[in-house]
Amino acid sequence: MTTEFVDVLVIGAGPSGCVSSSYLHQNNVTVKVVEKTKFPRLVVGESLIPRVMDHFDEAGLLPALKARNYEKKWGARFIRGNEICVFDFSQKFGEGWDWTWQVPRADFDNTLAQEVINKGIDLEFETEVIAVEFEGSNSITTVKDKNGILKTIHAKHIIDSSGYGRVLPRLLDLDSPSGLDPHSSIFTHVDDSRRPEGQEGTMISFDILETQVWLWVIPFSNGKTSVGIVGPTEYINSLSENGDNAEALRNAISKSDYYVKRFGGLEFLFEPVNLQNYSRSVKKMYGDGFVLTGNSSEFLDPVFSSGVCFATESGILAAKLIAKELQGETVNWETEYSDYIKQGVEVFKTYVKEWYTGNLQTLFFHQPENPDIKRKICAVLAGYVWDLENPFVKKHSNVIKNMAYMINSQM
Repeated sequence: MTTEFVDVLVIGAGPSGCVSSSYLHQNNVTVKVVEKTKFPRLVVGESLIPRVMDHFDEAGLLPALKARNYEKKWGARFIRGNEICVFDFSQKFGEGWDWTWQVPRADFDNTLAQEVINKGIDLEFETEVIAVEFEGSNSITTVKDKNGILKTIHAKHIIDSSGYGRVLPRLLDLDSPSGLDPHSSIFTHVDDSRRPEGQEGTMISFDILETQVWLWVIPFSNGKTSVGIVGPTEYINSLSENGDNAEALRNAISKSDYYVKRFGGLEFLFEPVNLQNYSRSVKKMYGDGFVLTGNSSEFLDPVFSSGVCFATESGILAAKLIAKELQGETVNWETEYSDYIKQGVEVFKTYVKEWYTGNLQTLFFHQPENPDIKRKICAVLAGYVWDLENPFVKKHSNVIKNMAYMINSQM
């Protein structure tokens, strides 16, 4: 059995793994990436939010992504019957990027991975982690390649960016129940042959069918569009009597007055994917010699597209802290990593919960609009959930429900 020695082993070549490995490589850290699947591969999470642009920029990955001409995302539209609420990222509270992308993740993730390889980083596809042993903070990881050949990788640190593969949570018994109610989704892509011209056709939209049920529409620059239904698991399972995902999604589209003419009857480009009870959590986000990033640690809900943002935020922070440790500096992982990431997660978790209670929807669709409130909520939707200058970040646990109560009591 062959043996390799590196400073850092990164498990997973999605956005989190690519951002962390690229940052470490830029800072002269020897890093190896192992990815279980073969790219390109289908994955959910096609709507980004502006905060991710900071991370791609810091990791030196932005030029390669810009060259792909993905559909620019300037904001987001929320639809409820005849009511429409549009958030424009250029009108948000505070500093930060005013746009990002809507991306077919198969192409997007492959672009990131190939750029990582172009930088000289050792990335192995179709290589699965079988076992991990720790000797203090040093680790010995056994991996198996596509030919079934085993080898060991010795590393001073492991970054688990394996996403829903959740390698270390599974191997180290770190999984924990999510604090969110069980929700599921079904999605596919279509050739968007009836796409309207201009922003009407290209803006990402969330069409609310019921308070807890909504349809996502994410147009791509290649003429295809991602369409998905999200709701309580019991509701999603009720859309088809025999568990036929295609039938369920067609039934969901038929319930959308806004989109049934655009997507009704269109052929699905692949068998719709059903993600059951997708929310995830962990007992802890780091340990001696390892750190969990992105969906390996926590996944909330697709409603505000926070998944890739937390993946890249945690990925680049983990890389920065490991680089500090390798330079002999002391790192307090509890405060500098876990507390920091949890702070952002808790803000978004509040917004997800208040979306499904209907309180946030009350604020979104209230007329006349309050431009100041809208700017501050917009900053949260853009991913700037660590900006404590924003009262809708600092007071997230109460501000939404209190304002919704005030609005409802005046009606």
